Amino acid sequence: MPQKQFKIGRVSLKKGNPLIMGVLNVTPDSFSDGGRFFVRGRAVAHALRMESEGADILDIGGESSRPGSTPVSAEEEMRRVIPVIAAIRKKTDIPISIDTVKPAVAFAAVEAGADVINDISGFTNPAMVAVAAKCKKPVIVMHMKGTPRTMQKNPHYGAVVRDVCSFLERQCRTLEKEGVKKIIVDTGIGFGKTPEHNLALLRGLGKVAALGHPVMVGASRKSFIGAITGADTDERLAGTLAAHIWSALHGAAILRVHDVAAHRQALDVLSAIGPP
Repeated sequence: MPQKQFKIGRVSLKKGNPLIMGVLNVTPDSFSDGGRFFVRGRAVAHALRMESEGADILDIGGESSRPGSTPVSAEEEMRRVIPVIAAIRKKTDIPISIDTVKPAVAFAAVEAGADVINDISGFTNPAMVAVAAKCKKPVIVMHMKGTPRTMQKNPHYGAVVRDVCSFLERQCRTLEKEGVKKIIVDTGIGFGKTPEHNLALLRGLGKVAALGHPVMVGASRKSFIGAITGADTDERLAGTLAAHIWSALHGAAILRVHDVAAHRQALDVLSAIGPP
């Protein structure tokens, strides 16, 4: 099935020519950069820096989803992210994605200027589906096995690519029945998967793209890169680029990254070389 193509704000999604989504964690405890951008002014400055480095979209989250993390209240999450989204929106029209599993946070973020709802729980909560339908914004449907607190406790699948694709297809149909038209899918690298599961999902990216929706890949600094290379979290850029360039060559429409400038350079060179 051909992938759907659509715009998010000022940018267009296109298979094989991926947009760069810069990650902004407004949290004290995210796995990679927790605490670095917990102060509002620092968070806004980093967002504008990522835009200047070549980010096409910003993904803002106020609750850590690292393995073993515990949830925060909707009120606390909104206290973290809503002022940051509002401040960024006053300074730039770059598309903003809100990374949340909470309907109240998603709605408030859209009201503050967010353009995309990114739900790592895959819109399994009917209230999140209702918010997506009401807001009429693009959504990102991610697969996660379990919750962040439990997801890495011996995850297993019958066949990981088939199982993940089945989940994504089912959730997309649920959203479409409620009138949601712009849907992006994400296999959830690192969310309830072993290193081999993650590698299998990357190898099977063509099957994910065949679902007919733009595909997002977020392998940035993930633990499977450390399992392969032995590199610590802050030393996984080369491994991240390898996974993301592979993804770009196999149909990804968005790459979710921490290191924007390096990805911009890599994708510019890849584009200059041209298709294989």
